[in-house]
Amino acid sequence: MRAVYDRYDVRPGFETSFYFGLLARPMTADSFAAATTYSGSDMSGELEQGIAEVDTDGTWRLTERGREVALAVQRALGDWAEEFWDRKPIATMPGLAIVPRLADLVGRLLAAGQATGGPAFRAMTPVYEPSDATPTVRLTSRLGALRHHRADAHRAAWAAAGLTLAQLRALTLQDPQRQTIEEATNRLDEPIYQALSASERDELLAGLGALPG
Repeated sequence: MRAVYDRYDVRPGFETSFYFGLLARPMTADSFAAATTYSGSDMSGELEQGIAEVDTDGTWRLTERGREVALAVQRALGDWAEEFWDRKPIATMPGLAIVPRLADLVGRLLAAGQATGGPAFRAMTPVYEPSDATPTVRLTSRLGALRHHRADAHRAAWAAAGLTLAQLRALTLQDPQRQTIEEATNRLDEPIYQALSASERDELLAGLGALPG
């Protein structure tokens, strides 16, 4: 990743976290607000460096330069995953052989999430995958998008509890109200996984756990 940004002589920006969605479509104002809830929405760096542009309605999109950077980020992450996941500390570990299957299972989750995902998830899916995408590019991109289904669920849970983000962050993980919010998040996130059978969910969990890192 550092090599990518050194090559383009820019600082990392929102394309690092959202490349799989931004390469496919602009990000509407409500999706941008949702996706940046926890990280902050200061886009001065992206604008100054010519990575992104924004419409009068608050819709963000990559510039031509930003698209080049985002594509390079996607390739770099996929290439590194291919190298890293091929390591086998134990000879019986599946390594890269399991990645195509995992990409398929996560892809099914993303498709199911179209019915239940919130604004951030809708901005990230379907993910952008070039025609020559390797299995590692597909899996890294799809996993990046999958986390936004739960992120939308989490925002919905604490908002329904009448909290602001600052109030949420003031709660410890042991606080009963925080535990209630996490349980509500689980309930809102759970339907996406019904797209897989119980054995397929076990297969996905075991397969991801078998990948190094």
